[in-house]
Amino acid sequence: MKHKKVILDCDPGHDDAIAIIIAASKRSHLNILGITTVAGNVSVEKNTVNALKICELLDLDVPVYKGSQRPMVKRSEIAPEIHGETGMDGPALPEPMKTHEDQHAVDFIIETVKSSKGKVTLVPTGPLTNIAMALVKAPEIKNNIEEIVLMGGGTFGNWTPAAEFNIYVDAESAKVVFESGVPVTMFGLDVTHQVIADQRIQERYAKIDNGIADFVSELLVFFGEAYRDHFGFEGGPIHDACTAMYLLKPDLFEFKNVHVDIETKGEFTYGMTAVDLLGVTGSQPNTKFAESVNREEFWNIFEDILISYNKEQ
Repeated sequence: MKHKKVILDCDPGHDDAIAIIIAASKRSHLNILGITTVAGNVSVEKNTVNALKICELLDLDVPVYKGSQRPMVKRSEIAPEIHGETGMDGPALPEPMKTHEDQHAVDFIIETVKSSKGKVTLVPTGPLTNIAMALVKAPEIKNNIEEIVLMGGGTFGNWTPAAEFNIYVDAESAKVVFESGVPVTMFGLDVTHQVIADQRIQERYAKIDNGIADFVSELLVFFGEAYRDHFGFEGGPIHDACTAMYLLKPDLFEFKNVHVDIETKGEFTYGMTAVDLLGVTGSQPNTKFAESVNREEFWNIFEDILISYNKEQ
């Protein structure tokens, strides 16, 4: 099977961690060229430490690159009320021995995409600052990007009534990405809220007897409690996992080709993804928008991936 080349750009993050676990599984057939970090759920420094911890937990020999410390234009915003002070509260992992690379994430993305003999897929699961900066600094890399598979946006918000967190944090960067001409596949709240790890799912995965499953169970418990406290949900939506699951099994999801604009000027709508589901703008589609997911198959595949770590360890 052909191994798809990917760069995971993230701000771990409970659901980012799960996305990495899915992508790193031998079941995934992905060639992870590197992991890049960005300011988002917490500071880029904390997110980088979390990425290194996950790599060590998985024994994943992949370089980690620290990226942008703040959005392209506006000040930083973080979400410790959802992800805790460390950005990945709940499980207790040791401080990593592994260190991040000296090269900046944006430069790594540019050099890696430029030099790759085959096209590279970018998988951002946090604010889009690193991706936008790479596209601005070296627009020629567009020709060697197969797809940008991102988690962000939706037809409603979770940080403001109109805006989802990842897009709101750096809407200017999101605008660059969606207007770049590179194929974009978008997993917004419309679909990620369909994969909520409620108590039934938590109990199901708690029965799997290996260290990776234990880590995931602890993540889901903390994340679920945060979502119950703040949104009244029955558990935490594992938003970012949708990107990795799509790369493994695209037919889990149903899509619609639409045009998406990013609002950067509105007083109440800054960070909104204006998804033209009915084609009222007449604009050409620029996004493959995920509308629905086969939930049970999603959870079955994830369970199989967690069980598979017994055989990989």
